[in-house]
Order: sequence, then structure tokens, then C-alpha cells
Amino acid sequence: MSTVPETADLVGPVYLTAADLDRRVRELGAEITRDYQGADLLLVSVLKGAIFFMADLARAIDLPLEMDFLAITSYQTDQATGRNKAIRFLKDLDRPLEGKDVLIVEDIIDTGLTLHYIMRNLALREPRSLEVCTLLDRPYRRLADITVRYSGFTVPDDFFVGYGFDHMQRFRNLPYLAHLLI
Repeated sequence: MSTVPETADLVGPVYLTAADLDRRVRELGAEITRDYQGADLLLVSVLKGAIFFMADLARAIDLPLEMDFLAITSYQTDQATGRNKAIRFLKDLDRPLEGKDVLIVEDIIDTGLTLHYIMRNLALREPRSLEVCTLLDRPYRRLADITVRYSGFTVPDDFFVGYGFDHMQRFRNLPYLAHLLI
């Protein structure tokens, strides 16, 4: 007998509907289109959570652009020592950044520690500009000094599933954002 609850037991009330998400992504796309006229725009996303957001955002930007992806380990605390384990790149970008206008597309920003590490690393590659766009933001949890140029929604300190957010790699494909009941 499985101890993993069924979908209905884990997916709570809808927090943002598909229409809410679509509307805000289109608004962000219009802002980015206006701000990056004539730019050599490269969207960079961290796999896997932001992939749905980045795909929709790219379609909402009415400019030529390129897309690339990073995969990283995140900050974790070693249970035995209590120390933070270092972030490391599991997959690096396929393209050089020199002279490009780079927009990092994130699913959510909490403490900002991981994003701060990514931004420091990418800045060394001499992009023309380096900015951040996030779907969900928790600025009250910020530990690193990060400027977020484009923010979709400020959210409470809850866990969510859907629209790229997962629980144990499940529920990413839900078209809305729902509370995770754990």
C-alpha cells in the first residue's frame, strides 16, 4: 500500500488561476518588449521550475530573443555538520554572454542566495546588461542584496504546486498555481 497521498490530498486551493498567470505574464512581456527595443536579448532560466514561465514569457515578448538554461544545486544544509553546502553548476550555458542583454528568468526568489551566486558568476562573463525577472517574489525573506527588475506576484511563505512548481517532481503541469497541502 502506497503512503503517498493521491493528487486530491496534496493539491489545495487555487492561489492563482491560469487566467491570472496568463494576464500577468503578458503584462511582463509587454514591459520587457518596451524596455529591450534594439537589444540583443538572451533569456536565461534555471531548470526546472521556471520552464513553463519562461516559455510563456518568451511568447509574450515581441522581440527577437534567444533562450538558454542553467542547472544548479541549491543551498542545502549538511545535516551532520550544520554547514551550508556550496552551490555548483550541473549544466552551464551553451552560449557566450559577452555583449548580450541577459534577463535571468526565475520561478521564485526567496532568500536570493542562489540567485546572487548565479548573478556574480554571469557578471564575470561580461554581458552588456544583467537583470532579473521572477514570477513569484518573497522580498521579506531576502538575505542577499538583489534587484529584481520584473516581478510577477509577491506571495506569502506557502508552498505551491502547478505552473512549473512541483512536489517530488509531480504537479508541475497543472495550469494554475495551487497551495500544496503538507
